[in-house]
Amino acid sequence: MLRIHENISEEAMQNRNEYRDRVDLLRNRVSLLRGRDRLLMTMYLENGNTFRQMARLAGVNESSIARRINKIVKRLLDGQYITCLRNSEKFDADELGIAKDYFLEGLSLKKIASKRKYTFYRVRKTMQKIQGIMRVPQKA
Repeated sequence: MLRIHENISEEAMQNRNEYRDRVDLLRNRVSLLRGRDRLLMTMYLENGNTFRQMARLAGVNESSIARRINKIVKRLLDGQYITCLRNSEKFDADELGIAKDYFLEGLSLKKIASKRKYTFYRVRKTMQKIQGIMRVPQKA
């Protein structure tokens, strides 16, 4: 890579490149989100809004917006839902929906059961199946 400034260390350049890669990954994965989460991430990543600006628009505390965005970022970067999508042939549509609710939206099993009108037992069994498949080493 061409160095623009000679006084920037290799470590600083590497950190900057890793940061850019994470931001690009987040931008690509924002399309998986829906509703308020997608709106917040779009405002943050694409429009460059600050937490304070978003808090004023939403009428909530700035720290609430910051915590919400940090949770969304963690869920998007951990890649568990992406792993489910890569193994989508092993799941039916209902199971992928449960995985999305759990891994992307961060809903509890109880809330997923209520949202999808399933029993808690069914949701728990589905999540056990999903997590079991995700633990199996994938062939490259």
